[in-house]
Amino acid sequence: MELLDLLAWMKVSDIGTLSVILLLSMFVLLALGMPLGFASAFLAAMTLIMKFGPDILFRDFGRGPFSVLGQAVYRQMTNYVLISVPLFILMAALLERSGIARDMYASLNQWLSRTRGGIAIVTSIMAVIMAAMSGIIGGEVVLLGLIALPQMLRLGYNQNLAIGTICASGSLGTMIPPSIVLIFYGLVTETSIKALFTASFIPGFMLASFFIIYILVRTNLNPSLAPLPPENPDDPKGREKSLMFLGFLSLLTAGASILLTLRALFFTLTGENAVREGVDPIPLGMVSDFPWFIGAFVIALAIIFLVAGRDRSMRGWKMGKGLVAPIIVVGVVLGSIYGGITGITEAAGMGVIAVFVIGLVRREMTFEIVWDSVMRTLKSTGTIIWVTIGAAALAAAYTLVGGPTYVANLITSAELPTMGIILVMMVIFLIMGMFMDWVGIVLLIMPVFLPIVLKLPPAELGFLGSIDPKHVAIWFGVVFCMNMQVSFLSPPFGPAAFYLKSVAPEHISLTDIFKGFLPFIAIQLLALSVLLIWPPIVSLLLD
Repeated sequence: MELLDLLAWMKVSDIGTLSVILLLSMFVLLALGMPLGFASAFLAAMTLIMKFGPDILFRDFGRGPFSVLGQAVYRQMTNYVLISVPLFILMAALLERSGIARDMYASLNQWLSRTRGGIAIVTSIMAVIMAAMSGIIGGEVVLLGLIALPQMLRLGYNQNLAIGTICASGSLGTMIPPSIVLIFYGLVTETSIKALFTASFIPGFMLASFFIIYILVRTNLNPSLAPLPPENPDDPKGREKSLMFLGFLSLLTAGASILLTLRALFFTLTGENAVREGVDPIPLGMVSDFPWFIGAFVIALAIIFLVAGRDRSMRGWKMGKGLVAPIIVVGVVLGSIYGGITGITEAAGMGVIAVFVIGLVRREMTFEIVWDSVMRTLKSTGTIIWVTIGAAALAAAYTLVGGPTYVANLITSAELPTMGIILVMMVIFLIMGMFMDWVGIVLLIMPVFLPIVLKLPPAELGFLGSIDPKHVAIWFGVVFCMNMQVSFLSPPFGPAAFYLKSVAPEHISLTDIFKGFLPFIAIQLLALSVLLIWPPIVSLLLD
């Protein structure tokens, strides 16, 4: 009875006071080390008790306010797209343990070995390809830390440059499809995930380009930051190397042309690509595409035999064959999505099968690798699911007591201009990203912020150009992901630092790692500014 009296005494009717209590309680519980999922679930129950009193624990059991929490959790857990999350995690785990990533790094390094800062650039390009394969952040940072960091330190690269490149590039899975952050945003806000993937292509590759440009400029201004490796007299140089690379690309093009021709031929024989009114044509699978495939094949052969030469092309293939497996995986995952063949979840499953089959062909897929990958997937998925359950419950409870309406009125009553409101949200995202996991942020904050953004005048979003009102939710999702990109490097809890620390040499401290982040955080904020200044950048491919 004393407990019920204490809970009754804690009853709070003012939503503003309740919001402050919730915010402070969340930080206290996280500071005490309570996992975010359990902290959110506990505060969800306490929110209802403080608002409606302790008797809701026993009143209308199964039909009262607590049932709303159960329904919210049930909706999240039964969403079919959620299955793609463990599948993408499994794909990343298999890639990390197999030799696919190591061979890709070796091939890229051969092409860029004589470029100033070449190994750092190779690391960034490798991160982009890995992000396009799996969309997982932690595995990329760990893998790059194992492969690239020792190589850069051995060659005398500046430690801060090496650390920053690995962690900033390794977190590109946040922005580049198939991003799990975008998948969760789409689930929570009921926004088209395919549209989010399409919209994030340009911003994601823009950010990766910023990293590479920074590396090139800084290392050429200060060559001591990235010494060139000793020159091997047997390595191809200049025009010879360019022709070999051209021959390699031509062989890839010839192979892709054959595969696409066979695919279009299959659709033709089965009648699936017949032109019908009201039915979208199959991308790269129509009869009208045959001339393009045949033309590409003929041009590729002409380059191989008349320009690059057969011998150069075969040497180029030996140097670049490590890129073939990643290209196949990217083609399977993204090609099946944008080709209209499968949905997000099925594409993730196909990606896992592609990586597994490639590993079998390469004789690298052992039982131990598969078992370890499955165990890692279970651990990572379990963490994400518990955070999802707790955050979904807290979001439902806060919505039930009128929290979103209160926050919306609080922001709009401040009489800030449209971009002033957006900037306030950006600051909140950045601060919360320093202390909370992105899953909790998207589940807790997005149901509050997105309705506010959708009510703002679309013409007043940004400073250059105007965004179509139907793309506002997509734009805000991409902006949110760019914020989360910053959060992976932000002290004191930037997860990329701890991922790298787990595999870094002992002499590299967490302080050293965070120090290496600073220039790359500034680059990420620059990319975020581009999205805020010019919102139509996200709709260039949508239109």
